[in-house]
Amino acid sequence: MDLPLLPFFSSPPLARLSLPAHRPGFFVLKAYQSPVRCSVQGFTWDSSNHQLNHNRRNFASKRTNDLIHANATSGHPLGSQPEAHNRLKLALSAIDAFYRFSRPHTVIGTVNIVSVSLLSVESLSDLSPLFLTGLLEAVVAALFMNIYIVGLNQVFDIEIDKVNKPSLPLASGEYSPRTGITIILSFAALSFGVAWFVGSWPLFWALFVSFILGTAYSINLPLLRWKRFAVVAALCILAVRAVIVQVAFFLHMQTFVFRRSAILSRPLIFATAFMTFFSVVIALFKDIPDLEGDRIFGIRSYTVRLGQQRVFWICVYLLQVAYSVAIMIGATSSCLWSKIITVGGRFNLLLFGSPLFSPLFFLFKPQDDKILLALQILGHAVLALILWSRASSLDLTSKAAITSFYMFIWKLFYAEYLLIPLVR
Repeated sequence: MDLPLLPFFSSPPLARLSLPAHRPGFFVLKAYQSPVRCSVQGFTWDSSNHQLNHNRRNFASKRTNDLIHANATSGHPLGSQPEAHNRLKLALSAIDAFYRFSRPHTVIGTVNIVSVSLLSVESLSDLSPLFLTGLLEAVVAALFMNIYIVGLNQVFDIEIDKVNKPSLPLASGEYSPRTGITIILSFAALSFGVAWFVGSWPLFWALFVSFILGTAYSINLPLLRWKRFAVVAALCILAVRAVIVQVAFFLHMQTFVFRRSAILSRPLIFATAFMTFFSVVIALFKDIPDLEGDRIFGIRSYTVRLGQQRVFWICVYLLQVAYSVAIMIGATSSCLWSKIITVGGRFNLLLFGSPLFSPLFFLFKPQDDKILLALQILGHAVLALILWSRASSLDLTSKAAITSFYMFIWKLFYAEYLLIPLVR
């Protein structure tokens, strides 16, 4: 009878064993290709153990070489793809966490000091490398300080943010408190380092006062953590956003960069007054989405004391007053193009993206002053109506809707900075 012998590494028969029926103690091996090890009736036979091991080594070596050659040919070294993918994923995750930690809407608000710096420009010749260098120094230092301030607030608000803003890195656990502290101290040092390197006293004092107020606002020490007190908290935000950002950075450009005397010009006064309204609105409105967490942790904000609905409408009315003031300032301006932009620029911005490139701006001639002024006032009224309509339809029971409206207020804040340099 014939029994096929199958080596463990091969599927087709490589040898056949013949056992004569009349001679049970003997067998004949008919080998075809590979040596075989078999056991029959207690007898063990190995044709070539050395040859088998040698063939196994050759097979494994050839298999490995083929795989390496295939990966090298395709341009993907063995094991490099998962490792590279993981590195990319970690890098993107780190960038996203830092992006959320830096509170981008406040970063954009800080970058708007570009607009205030332009108030010091008296002619096109002032737009020189000297101006750009001074502007860059101020923006970088202010951005570093902004990250310190918003980061410090998160470090001391971890438990509150788990309720109000669970997506923030410290509240979600992506950053440890130690990591958060390391980041904010590093950026505070970088900010003051830039100011020291530049040597501008207006810039230094702007950063120093912002540092003091930002620390007192958030840090949980006796007589501090001013965010617990609604009036003091609002004054802190107003002082930084409405006064320091406008006056100090203007003086940095005016006195340090251009070496001119300090003058509180009409545009600077307008910018400070207008941003006072906006800063109060931001200070009040920012607590509306945080009602639940503030109430739990004893933060006596105006929203906790007066209720969401009342504070919301106070903010809307203040914005309307601010826009009314802008209309009056523009209407009394002696400069036609300033009047056009200041009074109606917000409508142009809504329709065309930028007041400087609005077709309405170039459509009329100087003799059409009254017609153009009427159109721009009407345009601003339309924008105010849109704001009022959005406010009227807002669902104050929806935290997502309130947060979205808060971001809308910040967009109005950004838009105003586009218009401030045009006030003359």
